[in-house]
Amino acid sequence: MPIDDLTPIIVAAKAATYVGGGTSAPPSRPGSHDLGWSQGPWRYLDSYFGGTDFIGQETLWHDGEPVWAMNYYGYIQRPDLIDGQRAGATIKAALTAMYGEGRFLGGFDWTGPHGRYIDTSTGDAAHFHGREMIRVGDTEAYSLDYFGGLIRP
Repeated sequence: MPIDDLTPIIVAAKAATYVGGGTSAPPSRPGSHDLGWSQGPWRYLDSYFGGTDFIGQETLWHDGEPVWAMNYYGYIQRPDLIDGQRAGATIKAALTAMYGEGRFLGGFDWTGPHGRYIDTSTGDAAHFHGREMIRVGDTEAYSLDYFGGLIRP
């Protein structure tokens, strides 16, 4: 499948789960928080551990075969400037705007009531890495590093 055809599926899955307040799935591993999505032959799972400091993986399957995945680790650097609730609200609002453009990569800058969300990345859905952050004033208060791409047999 061409990567340009896969990107809208990834965006739809991401928009329907964490950002869209998706339904929790049963934990796939002890202690994990899981959000799932499916449509036709596609299945997506975002599975993570933690809260204000967290690590996780998103995986997309087609007809039961894994085809794409992304790993991430995020954390609050300055709890005196932003807490988990405000960081989450900022991330959800910024990603909703980005997904509204039909993408999840390519850089994004959005300012809301709790800070400025900045995302930078290189590559495309086939192979990428990036970082998202929230700046409060001139200070980086939250950050998340991510990477991923296609899974091939």
